[in-house]
Amino acid sequence: MKNILTSGLICLAMLAACSHTDKKEEEANTEKAIIIGKDEVQLSAEQVKNAGILIGKPESKGMHSTINVNGVVDVPPENIYSVSVPMGGYIKQMMLIPGMSVKKGSVLATAEDQQYIQLQQDYLTAKNKLRFAFDDYNRQKGLNLTKATSDKIFQQTESEYNNEKVMVNALAEKLRLIGINPNSLNENNISRTIKVYAPVSGYVTKVNVNRGKYVNAADILFEIISPGALHVALTVFEGDAINLKVGQKIICTTTANPDKKYVARVDLIKRSIEDDRTTSVHCDLENGADLLPGTFLNAAIAIAPKDADAVPDEAVVKWENKYYVFSPAGADRYKIVAVEIGTSLAGFTEIRASQKIDEVVVKNAYAILMKMKNSAEGE
Repeated sequence: MKNILTSGLICLAMLAACSHTDKKEEEANTEKAIIIGKDEVQLSAEQVKNAGILIGKPESKGMHSTINVNGVVDVPPENIYSVSVPMGGYIKQMMLIPGMSVKKGSVLATAEDQQYIQLQQDYLTAKNKLRFAFDDYNRQKGLNLTKATSDKIFQQTESEYNNEKVMVNALAEKLRLIGINPNSLNENNISRTIKVYAPVSGYVTKVNVNRGKYVNAADILFEIISPGALHVALTVFEGDAINLKVGQKIICTTTANPDKKYVARVDLIKRSIEDDRTTSVHCDLENGADLLPGTFLNAAIAIAPKDADAVPDEAVVKWENKYYVFSPAGADRYKIVAVEIGTSLAGFTEIRASQKIDEVVVKNAYAILMKMKNSAEGE
């Protein structure tokens, strides 16, 4: 019984001590600060400790302003390929859908038409005529040397031979244009179909045909994008465009993943203003192989880099639309100093004051402001 009473007394003593401690802390927290003049405040050591106030020095930081703009991931025109058939025909086979990956030289489709047969026939016929014209040319050349035939006949023969060479070479180029190798063509492998090859490795973005459709030479069958050179197309207002220069660094983010940063640099600035008072800025994308053309981007363009005095963002407080920092003025005594703020970057804010500031409160400055204003209001 005695042990139980002793334990109870100990618990009551501990509770009383805790209550006394909590009461002291509460009193310290609610204790008013002492206002000295118009711009200084005196805190108790307990208030400073509880607020977690830290003193530091302004640092020289490389600060720069930023322009916030919007844009999209784009592909340079030289990386967009429109595929067509140089000669019209019927699409016999194709198995493409938008989004498919293709390799350079792979077969995208096959087309057939009687004009392909006619072209091959014309080439082989012209090739045979060329052989005959060559033999006749050599024969007439020998006869002309011995004056067994006139110069006129030899010149006519030479002209016919040269014409046949032109015809064969022209028809050979037409065959190459539709993907047929004239050097391997003979009377036994004439085909009514031709193959349409991928001009570059990339992704199919448009498919405008289907099996059995007749296409003309001017029709675009497919569109392929080579993603190796994505860039960013930004829209910038005319007031901001004057601050842009080639080579400026740009940090881009997507709305889907704002924490991931993409780096780009200004490559080209369009030298005209549109009716909506904007211009276009094209930027080289240094990373971003995972981005898709057309992706919407938020971008920040760094301008006017400079070294400036800066303090942590937490050191700057705002009161009645003005900005202040607190400078130590003695033991647990702080002076409020009006400042102008500049650029904020990477957790630091540029400050400009009428007089040099050697030290400032770098952490929990807002707690001092609240103590100061609450004490002033209670007077």
